[in-house]
Amino acid sequence: MDKEIKPIVFLLLSLAVVINVSAREPIKSPPSVQQLAAVKVVRARDLGVPFDGTPGKLNSITDIPGVEVGYTTLISGDGKLEIGKGPVRTGVTAIIPRGRDSINDPVYAGYFSLNGNGEMTGTAWVDESGFLEGPIVITNTHSVGIARDAVIAWRIKHGAPDTTGYWWSLPVVAETWDGWLNDINGFHVKPEDVFRALDTAHDGLIEEGSVGGGTGMICYEFKGGNGTASRQIDIRISKDAPPRTFVVGVFLQANFGRRSQLMIAGVPVGKEIAGEVYKQESGSCIAVVATDAPLLPNQLKRLARRVSLGLARTGTVSGNGSGDLFIAFSTANPNVTNPDQVTHTVQTIPNDLMDPLLAGAVQATEEAVINALVDNHSMTGRDNHYVEALPHDRLRELMKPSRSMR
Repeated sequence: MDKEIKPIVFLLLSLAVVINVSAREPIKSPPSVQQLAAVKVVRARDLGVPFDGTPGKLNSITDIPGVEVGYTTLISGDGKLEIGKGPVRTGVTAIIPRGRDSINDPVYAGYFSLNGNGEMTGTAWVDESGFLEGPIVITNTHSVGIARDAVIAWRIKHGAPDTTGYWWSLPVVAETWDGWLNDINGFHVKPEDVFRALDTAHDGLIEEGSVGGGTGMICYEFKGGNGTASRQIDIRISKDAPPRTFVVGVFLQANFGRRSQLMIAGVPVGKEIAGEVYKQESGSCIAVVATDAPLLPNQLKRLARRVSLGLARTGTVSGNGSGDLFIAFSTANPNVTNPDQVTHTVQTIPNDLMDPLLAGAVQATEEAVINALVDNHSMTGRDNHYVEALPHDRLRELMKPSRSMR
């Protein structure tokens, strides 16, 4: 067993004891900050996986100032599926573009569907208006409705009516299917779980893997879930000009792909590690791209499209059953929706200078998928369905030739 994995196993066993003592009550949040501090997090770069581009300080979507991420993780029960009782392996993820203190300041946004066998509510208004108004919430397929309604309730409590005095909201809530491990028809996600994810959202370091909405997800027939990465982008108008520096960050809920498809830094890892969960592809990917670069909605749609290329680098073909839905937003240009003046002045980057940003989105997407696989652990769910985590030792071994070539 990897030295890095031993502390994680110990933490998970400790959490299991806590769950048993508390009569299998759902875990309402990931391990505490103190618990996480005692565990060495292992991400793809720690195992020697080479990636293109320069990551931000945290290599996370939270490298973009203002972006906050929160989770509610629901894990309870073992053994045979009893609909309504469990086992439960699910949760909620919340992403707040400008943070809770600025939820009434929309961000420019763009949406793209690579394959539409999934759900992301509120995107008709994103396309129409060019703005994302409020948080993004991600959960399991059959909890989209209750999560959407809960976001509206949360915004009424924390926000303010528009200038005409009306309260209204068209929240962005997305999903992937966790029914292989979770009692998905038991409707275990409740409004208070959505509230908790939103109320506990924070900047800085965030957890990856089997937490929040990613708790019960499977990626390339290994344990999947949440992954994130970022790229620092320098844009120059000439070789001698000083650069303007921006960050592009990607967060995704990874729940797609057959094992034989998995490519890591060009190495056909999936073909070298035997195993199978499904007989055919059964999954999806929700991706959120954030940047502090001043981009307009049509440019953000272009950025969202590049998630497709990042996923392709990891091997997926976006099968018929895969709901691959992506949204991108920019935290630049604050207060431009405020109707207290007739016109607003906004900044933007010319399309001819966007190539580094587009490349950054592709690179960060690729790394976020691999982080979701590496920073994870094996899980047993309903009907004793078992999904193994990507083995670190084997990955190190397979990556040695790739590292030696660089």
